Amino acid sequence: MVFYNGVALAALSSLGALARSAYASSNEQPSPVLKDFSETGVLGGLYRPNATSARERIAVYVMHAEQDYTSFVACTELPKRGFTTFCGNNEASKYGYMSDLSFEDMMTEINTGMVWLRNQTDIDKIVILGHSGGGAMMAAYQNIAENGVSACNGAEKLYPCTDAMADLKPADGLMLLDANYGLSTMAFLSLNPAIEDETNAAILNQSLSVYNPANGFNNNTRSNYTAQFKQRFQQGVVARNNRILQYAQSRLAALEAGEGMFGDDEPFTIPASLYVGFNNLFFSQDTRYLHHTTHAWPLLRKNGTTTQIVPSVRAPGNFKDYSNNWQSGALKTTVRRFLSTFAIRVSDKFNIGVDNLDGIDYASSQTAPHASVRGIHVPLLTMGMTGHYEYLNAEKLHLNAVSNDTAIAFVEGAQHTINTCTECESYPGEFGNTVVTCFDYVADWLAKPGRFL
Repeated sequence: MVFYNGVALAALSSLGALARSAYASSNEQPSPVLKDFSETGVLGGLYRPNATSARERIAVYVMHAEQDYTSFVACTELPKRGFTTFCGNNEASKYGYMSDLSFEDMMTEINTGMVWLRNQTDIDKIVILGHSGGGAMMAAYQNIAENGVSACNGAEKLYPCTDAMADLKPADGLMLLDANYGLSTMAFLSLNPAIEDETNAAILNQSLSVYNPANGFNNNTRSNYTAQFKQRFQQGVVARNNRILQYAQSRLAALEAGEGMFGDDEPFTIPASLYVGFNNLFFSQDTRYLHHTTHAWPLLRKNGTTTQIVPSVRAPGNFKDYSNNWQSGALKTTVRRFLSTFAIRVSDKFNIGVDNLDGIDYASSQTAPHASVRGIHVPLLTMGMTGHYEYLNAEKLHLNAVSNDTAIAFVEGAQHTINTCTECESYPGEFGNTVVTCFDYVADWLAKPGRFL
């Protein structure tokens, strides 16, 4: 066993526990086949269905950018419906203490699992599944795998990729379930403009703080930010993003001139930029924004499907300010990793609307799926969970898609984790079992004659 910040051992132990106890009943799926690619840090479990059918020759490949997905809900729900499923982890830390993601490492580590799956003689088609930040990662992978390094080394990129991105093996299809706006985008959307001194997160400009009641903040209920504050907030976020980008690019120039802190890279800590959900600002507290889709789409409900403008049913959240918290609020990365993985350009036209985000240059980033789907031609499914704000991205990805085989659907009342958002319900049972609703639809999409079978 090779140790990667303790992650490999912990994840394999978790999988071992699954193998021993999760499928004790003979009428459930067999234990997963454990696979450890110790030379790359990739590991995971291959879950096979209990019953034999043509569906088992379709493998769904699941991985997240940095969280442990060896027991993600799809790992068991898809085999129940007949599909072979490989749930893997990459080498990135799963503890959230450091943001050690590297864009090119993520791509090559996905490829490790892809090559292995392609060599399984009982698998004909491979469909990759990206959820949340995994959606940003998997979309980028498929784009590069289909189009080569030209998909990631253009002048539009803040940090173009290298030739190491050549020869990635493409999947036969892509599913994006509540995929976020991108690792870089979510880091931007977590920036607190009230921080004006990057060396002192304790000093806040209260006129720019989403946590100031004078700006419309309401603790433990929906905030009602004023129009004046919204304008100040948006301008402040853009200004801060520009300052951070300028500094990172100046440090990169110093590194490449041999004048950096070290010869290869140097640490880079950004207060109030850790992109995990509890740091996302403005629309988390004021749910009037990112509130509904622009167009009508299929809405999967417990008793059937309607086609309509799809609203979010989420409850407001993120009432605690982590800006002055190094462990929970700061993005702890390096100059090169920031520019390649977390950086994005945003214009002065940045606007948080009721149905969209405007003014973000998604093409400047390696990890923004809006740009990635423009190069993806395999069948594409996008789904949004209406109990969360990232659900709206499903519409934008679908509208940006160029594939000739696309589908979109929303699951009413599902949390970001796909299970039922009980706090979103007006009465118990309003939304039914959203896991079943979601994966029944996914299974029908995968099994449509002529698509993968």
